Amino acid sequence: MIDARTQTALIDALREAARDQVLPRFRNLGAGEVDTKTGPEDLVTVADRAAEDQLTRAVGQILPGAHVVGEEAVSDDAGVLDRLSAPGLSVIIDPIDGTANYAHGNASFGMILAVAVDGRTEFGVLYDPVCDDWVAARRGGGAWFQRGDQRRTLRVRSERDITAQTGYLPIYNFPADRHPKLAALWPQVGRMSNLRCSCHEYRILLTGHADFMVAAQSKPWDHAAGMLALAEAGGDGGALSGAPYELTDPGAVLVAGTGPDTRKTIAHMLSEALADS
Repeated sequence: MIDARTQTALIDALREAARDQVLPRFRNLGAGEVDTKTGPEDLVTVADRAAEDQLTRAVGQILPGAHVVGEEAVSDDAGVLDRLSAPGLSVIIDPIDGTANYAHGNASFGMILAVAVDGRTEFGVLYDPVCDDWVAARRGGGAWFQRGDQRRTLRVRSERDITAQTGYLPIYNFPADRHPKLAALWPQVGRMSNLRCSCHEYRILLTGHADFMVAAQSKPWDHAAGMLALAEAGGDGGALSGAPYELTDPGAVLVAGTGPDTRKTIAHMLSEALADS
């Protein structure tokens, strides 16, 4: 159903939306073109909305009849998320992942698209509009990095001792009373940070330059593509509980790593930090 021609058309749609809507407004947002959603740190810009609108129209032409689940559409109507539970084809869109970075002129932002069939992700793209390159994955077809016609297969790096590992933990996305215990995890690993952009955190993990990442929530526009690519590149990821990643469980804490030992170690450390005293 998601053949090579369809994959190319979807990637081209991302690139076109970036050229038309996202890049012209980068470091060029006017007064009134940045708004908030759930709080002062949850930003949305005119570029997010315009890019999602353009991508939604493009998906309608490429995959007629597919359910479209866009981040901004869900923000306006939470019922849109229920489309992922419906049988058939769904396309999940994050028009700008890392909107806070984008709005502040930081180039660590991306665009994410995933295709699910009957609730299971079959194809995903993690696109960097600034560099015009992407990481993509197809279920059973591997994960790859591509720029233009140049393409290389991706494999996560080998598992390492926790004291040598680098990864991503967004402390401030967790409840405030957990922050001290979460911060205490930082010295236990080689290096820990937070890019505020799932797209680039997954890309760095997938290209062999990080060992793990944690997410306080598992919203499908942030994680459907990345979790598929991780599995196809030989990594291991899922809910903190040990359950597999589920598109329809957006509230689950996620742990992703280069392999099962890394995932279990990080999950154990995180569970202890989040447990009630």
